[in-house]
Amino acid sequence: MENAVYYVPVLTTVLSALFATVVLRRWRQKEDAPHLLWWGAGIVLFGVGTFMEGWTAVFGWNEAVFRSWYISGALLGGAPLAQGTVYLLVERKTADRMAGALVAYVVLASIFVVLTPLDRSLAEDKKLTGAVIEWTWVRAFSPLVNTYAFIFLVGGAVASAVRYRRGGDSTRTVANILIAVGAILPGIGGSFTRAGYTEVLYVTEFAGIILIFIGYNFSTRGRWAGEQAEGDARPAAVAAG
Repeated sequence: MENAVYYVPVLTTVLSALFATVVLRRWRQKEDAPHLLWWGAGIVLFGVGTFMEGWTAVFGWNEAVFRSWYISGALLGGAPLAQGTVYLLVERKTADRMAGALVAYVVLASIFVVLTPLDRSLAEDKKLTGAVIEWTWVRAFSPLVNTYAFIFLVGGAVASAVRYRRGGDSTRTVANILIAVGAILPGIGGSFTRAGYTEVLYVTEFAGIILIFIGYNFSTRGRWAGEQAEGDARPAAVAAG
C-alpha cells in the first residue's frame, strides 16, 4: 500500500491538467481577467510539481527532477493561486506591484535552489524530500511564500464563504469552503514532508486539487469569466471565476 501511494501524484497531475485547461479556457473568454491567468498558471505549476513526484516514483530519483520539483512545489505550490485572488481583493496597481515582488522573490529563491549542492546520500529512490539540500538556509525561503499563499488563497476563500453565507447563497458558500479546505491540505502534507513522511503530501495534494476543482466548478456555474456577483462591490475572492 505504501508503494502504491508513491504513484498517486500521477493521478494528481492528470487532474491538474484537466483543471488548468478549464480555467485557462475561461480566461480566454475574458479580455482582462488576470486572476484567471494566475490561477491557471498556478494549477499548471502545481501539476508540474506532482508530475516530478510521479516521475520519481516511476523512474527513481534524479537531480534535475528534484530541483524542478522544489521550485514548482515548495516555492510555487500555492503562490500563483493566491496572487490570482489578490487581483480580486485589491486595486489593480497594488496587485501588480505585489505580483512583481512575488516573482522577484521566487526567482531569487529559485536561483539558490539551482545552485545549492545536494547530498545524494539522503536521496530516496521513490520519493522526493528537501532534506538533500546542503545549503539548509535555502529551505527558509519557502515558509514566507507559503504564508503569502495561505493568507490570500485560504483567507480569501474563507472571506468569500462568510460573504456568501450572509447573502444567502449556499452554493457559493459551500464552494468557497471546499476551496479553503482544499488549499489547506497540501500545506498540511508539506509539514509531514519536513518530518520525513512525503507519502502524506502525495495524498493531501490529490485530495486538495479535487476539492478546489469541485469548489471552482460550483462557484462559476452559469457565469462568465470574471463576472461580478450581483450586489457585490468587488468580486468575492476565488468565487468570481
